Amino acid sequence: MNFSTTDYVIFAVYIIGIVSLGLYVSREKKGHEKDSKDYFLAGNKLTWWAIGASLIAANISAEQIIGMSGSGFAVGLAIASYEWMAAITLIIVGKYFLPIFIEKKIYTIPEYIEKRYNKNLKTILAIFWIFLFIFVNLTTVIFLGAKALDTIMGVGDGSMIIPFIIVLASIAAAYSLYGGLSAVAWTDIIQVVLLVFGGIIATIIALDYVTPDGGVFAGLAHIYNTADDKFHMILEKGHPEFDNLPGIAVLIGGMWIANLYYWGFNQYIIQRTLAAKSLREAQKGIVFAAFLKLIIPLFVVIPGIIAYVLFAQPEGTAIIEGVKESFMKSGGGINYDKAYPWLISHFIPTGLKGVVVAALTAAIVSSLASMLNSTSTIFTMDIYKPYIGKNKSEKRLVKVGRISAAVALIIACLVAPLLKSVPQAFQYIQEYTGLVSPGILAVAMLGLFWKKTTTRGAIWGAVLSIPVALFLKLDFIQLPFLDQMLYTFLISIVIIAMVSLTTSEVDDDSQGITLTSKMFRTDSSFNIGAYIVLIILAVLYTIFW
Repeated sequence: MNFSTTDYVIFAVYIIGIVSLGLYVSREKKGHEKDSKDYFLAGNKLTWWAIGASLIAANISAEQIIGMSGSGFAVGLAIASYEWMAAITLIIVGKYFLPIFIEKKIYTIPEYIEKRYNKNLKTILAIFWIFLFIFVNLTTVIFLGAKALDTIMGVGDGSMIIPFIIVLASIAAAYSLYGGLSAVAWTDIIQVVLLVFGGIIATIIALDYVTPDGGVFAGLAHIYNTADDKFHMILEKGHPEFDNLPGIAVLIGGMWIANLYYWGFNQYIIQRTLAAKSLREAQKGIVFAAFLKLIIPLFVVIPGIIAYVLFAQPEGTAIIEGVKESFMKSGGGINYDKAYPWLISHFIPTGLKGVVVAALTAAIVSSLASMLNSTSTIFTMDIYKPYIGKNKSEKRLVKVGRISAAVALIIACLVAPLLKSVPQAFQYIQEYTGLVSPGILAVAMLGLFWKKTTTRGAIWGAVLSIPVALFLKLDFIQLPFLDQMLYTFLISIVIIAMVSLTTSEVDDDSQGITLTSKMFRTDSSFNIGAYIVLIILAVLYTIFW
């Protein structure tokens, strides 16, 4: 136990402050009762800086900070492609997807599916997304978050995981269930400031300690010289982690499928852009988020490399005794996901440790709150309202949203302790989600950009994409999972196109989307920001190729 009274006080101040802020910004104004638009879309009042901050807060959570640090230990800087490629993806989403979504005035991605195809397909995908959010996203975030806090604030033996699950769930529920997206988005501004500040502090201090003589730049030079093989963005064939990040295919292959699905059609991500004051405000927020994505590897990947350098030192030369024992699992093998919690536990001094842990908690809680709000939005607007509460009042819809979010959180808390430790949680989540995301992305994108796509074609493409993905995972094929995602996506497109072209238009109830060049025009601020992001990315990949 390395957590002092000062650290506990700082941590408590964070909890009280963030809950109080969430309740304050989402309070009901005098003479106005909160309706579904207020609860699920923050009354369409979000500004660009709130949108950008909220996008990152929803995205960065335990699986990113803990999981990517673990992957930084195992793989190195190459895992940062998930962050840097996401910056490009955000620009694409802002220019080509958002204009259509906002023009359609949708609450949810399933609602877009209904407008483009039909109610039945919308319902099928809505149910799927609810199960995915509860049993994959919520459970993973809350479990990894509790596991990290157990390592830092507990004794690290797993005995405090369940209490920390309850703590994290309670913090997220305290303001998000009452306030909805407004509470989530506006508190995310504070959460992101804390996340970036705390993350950079942790990295700077760890770098200062990584060499006997100290010094941040000396530490950076030391880890670069000691582990230069960890500073390549493109892995060569034969690398132990090639199957997770298959060389140049990262830039031109399946990574695009993972990112376009996540940033373009993931409800708990895209929802805050749908709540913008205007399309232009949403696009500015997207560019702001893209800039933030560029700096995230500094405090989610570099710490993992630092931990690797300490671990790789010969016996007896480690600055911190017992490094190797700290990372070894009882059954043998290395527990990569201990990298970030271990660094905080050993390097961060009293007082600052409370700030860094508050930042980690902020990342976890903001993601939990976002997922809860989006789960309740899909259930209320896509399941409850059309099938059960057709004529129900706005007050009733808000109440159902709160109840459904609470139920989702309770289920996630009950399931989370059943999750077992995996070598690299971040990679595991990506691979698991990759079974279903290519088919859904194919359905959604063809729906946007090919008017001849039919409902029957979309259903066949979505259903058959899963067995295709499972087939491509068979051992004798030996494809990296990102390549599996790319090929599943392409095969799904072929299936959708073939069925659509042979479907009678008379029997089909799909509605093609009319696109115009004016729809995709962007203002100078978006264009300048996008070009700067692309130039920075080109420089980074050139340096660390």
